[in-house]
Amino acid sequence: MFLNLPVFLGAIALDLAIGDPRWLPHPTRLIGRLIARLEGLFRPLAVTPRGQLIAGAALVTLVAGSSWLSAYVLLALACRLAPAAGVCLGIWLLSTTVAWRGLAEAGLEIYRLLKNNKLTEARRQTGLIVGRDTGELPPGEIARAVVETVAENASDAVIAPLFWGLVGGVPLAMAYRAINTLDSMLGYRNEQYLYFGRAAARLDDLANYLPARLTGLFICLAAALTGTSFSRAWSTMRRDARSHPSPNSGFPEAAAAGAMGVRLGGLNYYRGIASFRPHIGAPCEEITPEHIAGSVRLLNVVILLFTVAGGIILWFLPDLELGRSFLWFRHG
Repeated sequence: MFLNLPVFLGAIALDLAIGDPRWLPHPTRLIGRLIARLEGLFRPLAVTPRGQLIAGAALVTLVAGSSWLSAYVLLALACRLAPAAGVCLGIWLLSTTVAWRGLAEAGLEIYRLLKNNKLTEARRQTGLIVGRDTGELPPGEIARAVVETVAENASDAVIAPLFWGLVGGVPLAMAYRAINTLDSMLGYRNEQYLYFGRAAARLDDLANYLPARLTGLFICLAAALTGTSFSRAWSTMRRDARSHPSPNSGFPEAAAAGAMGVRLGGLNYYRGIASFRPHIGAPCEEITPEHIAGSVRLLNVVILLFTVAGGIILWFLPDLELGRSFLWFRHG
């Protein structure tokens, strides 16, 4: 619902133009506050593992459902006010689910810091976008961390919300962003969230199942267009994607590793605790800061390819049962 070609292209263009400026209200920040407030209300009621599972599932349902409903109601009201108002609101709401510019800028900023030998600042900036400890990382490990997060978030932060927008319109894209935020806040395998956050983690895995695999495929196609290796990206993704502890992140990460001929995975530390992740890709090249720039290049081409594919779907197939709502403005 509430998605057509102008909204789809306009949202991508708006994110690319301005990103997520702090002065502009952002639904994800409101979603985060709602999650924190509901966790404070529900946790005292859940004292057993079963109770935590139920409370966590209820929280997920409320947050994802209210995100979908809020977007739907706001867009319906805007459309009744004026079709142009609905288009503008749809563009803004969909753009807030996408983080193309922010992800690319974060990667390139760390690349520039490493190139200028500002290792301390590069470590600090890397710590803002990854969960692992970065205080002692050498340049090669910083590069690995950034390449991994750019590849993973090509799916989570860009392709997935656009994909669900194509499937179910702007409200479903907003529900996806809520699901992803729930996972980032609750979906941990530790004592605090093992049961309470399980529904959030499982729903996020389900929501990213198709987008992650599509992103891996588009990274392979982008490899062919950027002078890297399609065949190596494809074979690495098929061989190594399921080695990743996440059921989804391995697909874009393995495709990116194969495209650039580097090896990802290895030893990470989280709050001082060692965690080894299986290696992905063959080390044809030693990973360097240049591979950060390469991962951002792949990201940009992937998004352009997906934009073209989505635009074609909206242009040529507007009357499919799944896509009738793309022309919502015709019905007033």
